Amino acid sequence: MKAAQITQYTKNICIKVNNVPIPKMGDHDVLIRVKAAAVNPVDILNLTGAVRLIQDYRMPLTLGNECAGIVEKAGKDVTRFAVGDRVYSRVPISSLGAFAEYVAIPENAVAHMPDGLDFSVAVAIPLTGLTAYQAITEELHAKPGETLFIPGGSGSFGQMAVPIAKALGLHVIVSGNGRAREAVLSAGADQYIVYTEENYWERLSGVDYIIDTLGEKEFAHELSVLKEGGILLSLRTAPNKSYAKKSNFPLIKQMMFSLAGLKYDMMARNQGKEYRFLFVRADGMQLEKITRMVGTEKIVPQIDSRKFDLMQINDAVRLVHEGHTSGKVIIRFP
Repeated sequence: MKAAQITQYTKNICIKVNNVPIPKMGDHDVLIRVKAAAVNPVDILNLTGAVRLIQDYRMPLTLGNECAGIVEKAGKDVTRFAVGDRVYSRVPISSLGAFAEYVAIPENAVAHMPDGLDFSVAVAIPLTGLTAYQAITEELHAKPGETLFIPGGSGSFGQMAVPIAKALGLHVIVSGNGRAREAVLSAGADQYIVYTEENYWERLSGVDYIIDTLGEKEFAHELSVLKEGGILLSLRTAPNKSYAKKSNFPLIKQMMFSLAGLKYDMMARNQGKEYRFLFVRADGMQLEKITRMVGTEKIVPQIDSRKFDLMQINDAVRLVHEGHTSGKVIIRFP
């Protein structure tokens, strides 16, 4: 089979498509014939080794965090899936492998695709959907009626996070570019702030929760609009001590992450607020819940109109790296 691989971490986008054996399966695995894979910013972090403290990889590494396809074979202990099922997955971070014609994934990381969506649309759901769901339900423990602010939420994360947050009863505020305003409001956002027209930190105050997608440069501004006792959860800034402990990392890693996140922990603590970090994990049962939400709320993620196949993987990754997209960038397979 063909697979998009690297042999070392690199800042250069130079991924090779190689012929490799079809992955071996365990008794609890499903072998998926990939029909579509989504390209995400985290793929670039995997490429460069920027997240190697969270997860280091043996080389060569087949890249790809998110795929949709058809079950080709099921391990003898698999109970939830059968050959021919249409499925999708946020591939476990310990293995990756979505940028390939076949991928073997534990069944507990796989879910059935939503009815009515084709592979190239459904594949845009798992990573951002799980990120939003885990952020809101596990990290923030947000309650109906509370306020969630997503700065920079006009991209693919916001497209999934907004309707999920609204389905969970939250009041949702988003900032982003003017082009996305109507789409985000149509997805359910209660308020949208165009960052080129006004500063959110001059408009907002007393927000219960923030999910940060922008990173360190916005940290002080984000913290300023958060209420005392509120939580700022970052997807970008830096892992910290609480993230390392919750992830059950070895003591040496906990110490390293404590140092990495100390500045942000202290800034938040000095204002009576809390800083947290999230790196989304695979979870098939949560993804099944998201599948039901997608159906009930009629969520259709936005897909970039440009089409790529596996041999064009470098062009697709480069496009995501440059940031000039109008939705999720998808690799399509025959």
